[in-house]
Amino acid sequence: MQGAEAVLKWGVERRLEFIEFRLYWNGGVNRSDIIEAFDVSVPQASKDLTLYQERAPHNAVYDKSAKRYVAGAEFEPRFLKPDAGQYLSQLRSVAEGIIAASDSWIAHSPPYAGPPVPFRGVNTDTLRTVLAAIRQNQAIEVRYQSLSSEAPLWRWIAPHAIGFDGFRWHARAFCVVGASFKDFLLSRIIETRSARPSEVSPEDDADWNEIITLEIGPHPELSESQKRIIALDYGMQGGRARIQIRKALRYYALRRLGLDTPPGARRPQDQQIVLLREGCGDEDHR
Repeated sequence: MQGAEAVLKWGVERRLEFIEFRLYWNGGVNRSDIIEAFDVSVPQASKDLTLYQERAPHNAVYDKSAKRYVAGAEFEPRFLKPDAGQYLSQLRSVAEGIIAASDSWIAHSPPYAGPPVPFRGVNTDTLRTVLAAIRQNQAIEVRYQSLSSEAPLWRWIAPHAIGFDGFRWHARAFCVVGASFKDFLLSRIIETRSARPSEVSPEDDADWNEIITLEIGPHPELSESQKRIIALDYGMQGGRARIQIRKALRYYALRRLGLDTPPGARRPQDQQIVLLREGCGDEDHR
């Protein structure tokens, strides 16, 4: 924020953001909403609403019948930048139990459903050990079950980052046995024991540190009308969209986008998009 709004204390500013969030996404807000979300007194909640009206005089109009403030016809955000992606991510997180409803600012959530996501059993102590190894630049000895061996084996790894492929959580780590950087599923680390200083720098993981760009476009065999709607789906400009990812996550990204099979393997209506080109993340695409 700029000007006079910059002098607001952080707690007050958060409550004003909350008021604006509820006005924008839920159409209204009242004192009890603020009291429940921030555990403040009735006088403090009233003061927050009064302050909000002073700072954004056209945004909140009191509805006597509903006994709450509703968004005014000239509503214009002042304390937050509404983001559809953030709202939908929050909605999904609450619905799937990732966060508690009480930790969300969404009130009266719309009915939501999504494809089932299998729970991945990451052991809490394992995650804590991996995080400590990343923080302290250590190598740790883990008992890991890979699909290339019939039984779990002990091996030394030096983790330096955490990755997510849309379904599973990984530790990006240097494998001492293979003398290379690999992805280790956290759920397949059965137990850990020893730790020692790592002799490998995260900067040596070239695939993790290199950013590449995947340039996608509508499937060429779609109709012009279908291409336009696919362009809207993916936020394309000029018939293409550029997605920047770490090179180490390329395989997962292509799989999530359905680009891990030849374009002709499925109907254009099912494939929908194609990979136009791939390059370095800082390439000039003019």
